Amino acid sequence: MVFDFFGTKKKVIIAMAHIGAMPGSPLYDEKGGMQKLIDGVAADIEKLQAGGVDAIMFGNENDRPYLLKATPESTAAMTAVVAALKPMITVPFGVNYLWDPTASVAIAAATGAQFVREIFTGVFASDMGVWAPDAATPARLRRNLGRPDMKLLYNINAEFAHSLDERPIELRARSAVFSSLADAILVSGPVTGEPADSSQLKRVCETVKDVPVFANTGVNLDNVKDTLALASGVIIGTHFKVDGITWNAVDEARVKRFMDKVETLR
Repeated sequence: MVFDFFGTKKKVIIAMAHIGAMPGSPLYDEKGGMQKLIDGVAADIEKLQAGGVDAIMFGNENDRPYLLKATPESTAAMTAVVAALKPMITVPFGVNYLWDPTASVAIAAATGAQFVREIFTGVFASDMGVWAPDAATPARLRRNLGRPDMKLLYNINAEFAHSLDERPIELRARSAVFSSLADAILVSGPVTGEPADSSQLKRVCETVKDVPVFANTGVNLDNVKDTLALASGVIIGTHFKVDGITWNAVDEARVKRFMDKVETLR
């Protein structure tokens, strides 16, 4: 069992529901407005659930260039989108506002999400500048909002960034569980859609025993068997898209093929 809300399921698959560019973002479609955002994600959620995924996570991948601190307009917009679509969700769901863990927790608490993914710990040189997240603030917000049950999934090696911490990744992961109360550890590749280094994933899985470890990026039909031999589950977005392109709509047939293979592995 990974988390209580998954029941007895093992090796869980969390699928990304990518929201279109939101208000304030350079790519926002003002003509389509909020309704276009809601309709686009609704279509993806329908296909993901029909394909049999175990959970869904909302993300604002289209809000490029990414922010390290959420704006009021994008926080409000993401909350509105998740709240509008919650009635159609039949599986556990989570939230990830890139790249603000406090905003992610706030949106998740407001919408009743079961989990949050973000960068909570470490110091990074990134495309967005020097990146120094603060695990204490979102953890305290979770408590103050009455959601101690909400799981915090710590991405331990950020995409689009290089860690300035010289400790091996497995030691950073173990430390994040001990010092910063991570409920799960995620291991990522260098950018969205690219797989994590298999040796890094293996070392983290061998070192972190108290919480689940997930592969966070780049999992596909070809590598899922080897990945799930190590990890408790995966978070997957790009592979489920038409032609395997991150910015495209979800392809239900790709989801179904992937989940059919997963069912043979667990």
